[in-house]
Amino acid sequence: MNKKILIAISSIVIVILVVAIIVFSLNNRQATKIPLEGEFEEELFSIAEDTYQFFSTYTNPDTGLTDDRVDVNGETVTSGHTSPTNIAMYMTSTISAAKLGIISKADAKDNIKVVVNTLEKMEKWNGLFYNWYNTKDGSVKKDWGQFISTVDNGWLTAALVVTGQYFPELNKLTEPMIEKMDYAKLYDPQVGQLWGGYDVAQGKYTDSHYGMLYSETRLASYISIGKGDVPEDHWFKLYRTFLPKDNWQSQQPEGEYVNINGINVYEGHYEYEGIKYVPSWGGSMFEALMPTLYLNEKELGTKALGLNDARYVEAQIKYAENMNYPAWGFSPAATQNSYQEFGVKELGTSGYEDRATVTPHASILALDYAPEEVSDNIKKLKELGVYGELGFYDTINLKTNKVAKTYLSLDQGMIMISITNYLTDGSIRDYFHKDEIGKDPEHLLTDEEFSIGQ
Repeated sequence: MNKKILIAISSIVIVILVVAIIVFSLNNRQATKIPLEGEFEEELFSIAEDTYQFFSTYTNPDTGLTDDRVDVNGETVTSGHTSPTNIAMYMTSTISAAKLGIISKADAKDNIKVVVNTLEKMEKWNGLFYNWYNTKDGSVKKDWGQFISTVDNGWLTAALVVTGQYFPELNKLTEPMIEKMDYAKLYDPQVGQLWGGYDVAQGKYTDSHYGMLYSETRLASYISIGKGDVPEDHWFKLYRTFLPKDNWQSQQPEGEYVNINGINVYEGHYEYEGIKYVPSWGGSMFEALMPTLYLNEKELGTKALGLNDARYVEAQIKYAENMNYPAWGFSPAATQNSYQEFGVKELGTSGYEDRATVTPHASILALDYAPEEVSDNIKKLKELGVYGELGFYDTINLKTNKVAKTYLSLDQGMIMISITNYLTDGSIRDYFHKDEIGKDPEHLLTDEEFSIGQ
């Protein structure tokens, strides 16, 4: 064949290859919306789009750190600081946005690499993160103290686990970071429970432990066991309820002792309107269901935690009906210029007051257990004016109709991840359980049977 013809053909092939590479690259950057089946699914996707816009708007592009709080009542005021939980919510929400097709997977990876690089440089204590950092440069916000929060580190570990599974190429960055997060330093072997945290400046632990199983802290407990930092019997040294003799609690529990792995566990429960359940401390949805963003309790804990999650949702809805409230969903959340604990007192060992205040994240957390009721509640909350350009505002007082026009990255993250799990058959949970940290302790969820019956 003529040499000139060969050169021409080679040139054409090279051009075709270059064009193909460019097209592939562009397609890889192009987000593809997941297929949706109905009007409710479309509405949830729209909420997720708006919610992720909050993270896009209020995350520092240089550090990847999201503002803890943004108030938009008139003048917009940003907090300028963040926490390990907020970082976890941003990372997992970014993966969620890619799963839904709101952003491309390539863009999600670029965004997460920024925050992972920041995390590597951040000041830590035994690999654990301080509770408050400045979003501008990732420095510790020392005017707010030097506290190491057990529960907040748990969320961040979970997000790093999910990130390493969704982006295997980032494993070389996330895995060493997870390994260095030493929960043994937050564990009290004499009690068999985790401390609330450690004050580095004062050199002392909190006065109390995280003692209840049905709490947002159970994810940190699960992770610390999965990492091998604390013994497995820690799980069974957490209270399902306190004992009947502890008459300070909100109601007298019923139940009996059960021997689990050589440990006598009091499998107690409370009851509200004929609904049997294991209580949280404050009776809030955040304590009950935030761990299910990562833990697959519904499928693995059908006789224990998963069953209890469903009962808790049922009880919160029933409570709102009994109070003649037009909406439901009680959980700690923002009010104007403040943050307060809200819950259903009857559902807690101590119990927070409801103060006629509901927060959208509390019902959206319940999507897997009561989708029809959540759909109705979303419509009602929108009618009440609890929706803005960047998704749901944080709370409304149902007596005064006063809306707190505030966005919390914590609550936005719970909304974003809950919607994603619902629309993608629990994909975020699947990534968590694919890792050994999530997989190895699964028998803790499957083996136990609460005393609340079927």
